[in-house]
Amino acid sequence: MSFRAILPGLLLAACSFSQTASIGELKQRAEKGEASAEYELGMSYNDGQGVPKDYGEALRWFRKAADQGYADAQAAVGAIYNEGLGVPQDHAEAARWFRMAAGRGSAIAQFNIGAMYFHGQGVPQDYAEAAQWFHKAADQGYAAAQFALGLMYHNSRGVPQDYAEAAHLFRNAADQGHADAQFTLGVMYNVGQGVPQDYVMAHMWINLAASSATGDDQKNYSRERDTIAARMTPQQIAEAQRLAREWKPKPH
Repeated sequence: MSFRAILPGLLLAACSFSQTASIGELKQRAEKGEASAEYELGMSYNDGQGVPKDYGEALRWFRKAADQGYADAQAAVGAIYNEGLGVPQDHAEAARWFRMAAGRGSAIAQFNIGAMYFHGQGVPQDYAEAAQWFHKAADQGYAAAQFALGLMYHNSRGVPQDYAEAAHLFRNAADQGHADAQFTLGVMYNVGQGVPQDYVMAHMWINLAASSATGDDQKNYSRERDTIAARMTPQQIAEAQRLAREWKPKPH
């Protein structure tokens, strides 16, 4: 069995946030040099939330906060350059900002710089370096990094092949509701790779993945679940469905 080796793309938003202050209040705080307000105002312009969408203004406010060492803003500047939003696309500049934010402990920046090393985008391709950054983000409970690192352990990219460690990482991400990790963990239970073979657990995890997936992924996941169900007893299917109904995501 071989899982896809292509990792998810870079994540644009530095992090999600809930804007509680009005735009006027944010601007007042930002103009006084408050880094968190500068960042939130940048996000408002980036998302078109309360103000017209304007990537140039978003970058201007992100840079003000980033220059004060605000990690989320540094990650956001990296995302702007990586996507070429209002500026010429520049992967090397994106990597520079992601590395800055990653060094300050931003999990999404650690994931993004890891993905850049994995793909050789803006930096030389280096699987071992990618794995190190994914480890840092995974240790903070970041589901996308846990899934990515799990793939690297499964496919022996930058780390020794270790199916048990891959399954452990997939489980951590799956517990947070990461659909690809849920599906992959289910496949591993189906064949007994890194975990004991268990059709009930395989069906449960793949069923959960199918319930939140869309498009072709949803069709593929459902097809795999049904293939497993054909080898199960009615009692086993009922137990798998019960476990799926009772499952709740765990916060990281």
